[in-house]
Amino acid sequence: MAFAAALLLRGIPLLRARARYARAPSWRHFSGLSTSDESPSPEPLAPPATGNAAAGAKGPAPPPLSKVWGEEPEYKRWKDKEKEILNDIEPITTLTKEILHSNSRYMDGERLSEEDEKAVVAKLLAYHPHSEDKIGCGLDSVMVDRHPQFRKSRCLFVVRTDGGWIDFSYQKCLRAYIRDKYPSYAERFIREHFKRS
Repeated sequence: MAFAAALLLRGIPLLRARARYARAPSWRHFSGLSTSDESPSPEPLAPPATGNAAAGAKGPAPPPLSKVWGEEPEYKRWKDKEKEILNDIEPITTLTKEILHSNSRYMDGERLSEEDEKAVVAKLLAYHPHSEDKIGCGLDSVMVDRHPQFRKSRCLFVVRTDGGWIDFSYQKCLRAYIRDKYPSYAERFIREHFKRS
């Protein structure tokens, strides 16, 4: 019995708060200047106007947001640069995805063809933030294989002249390339187009 009484007493402040909240005027009716305790009766919501009624006494409907943003010079510059960056990285991105995700093109542990290796080294590995560490004593080849920790993912590996090999992220290479070539737009592009930073 004492437990029930304690529980009831603990709940009283909560009940008071609910009662005060229920009596409080709705935020839709708050004028900011009213001192009246009574809340005004709510106005019924009108259905959205269509056709000629939309251009009634309140004037024409506002233009769509895409049209408004499309007229801003800064936004236009961004969209033009975004398109330029996408066109620039699209060929190497497509090639890399084909290499990594097509089992018929390269099997696990297989070296890249001379042509593919040349493209990957020139357009990706050269821009890796730690390319010198990755290459180490010298570059023998580039291969595709399963990641040692994440066995379901395939990635690119640098095979060194001493026989050692180490993985490298093509996305890190692309981000570094974009930061180097497009410094003013790089961070926004990376934020909008890459999953991880």
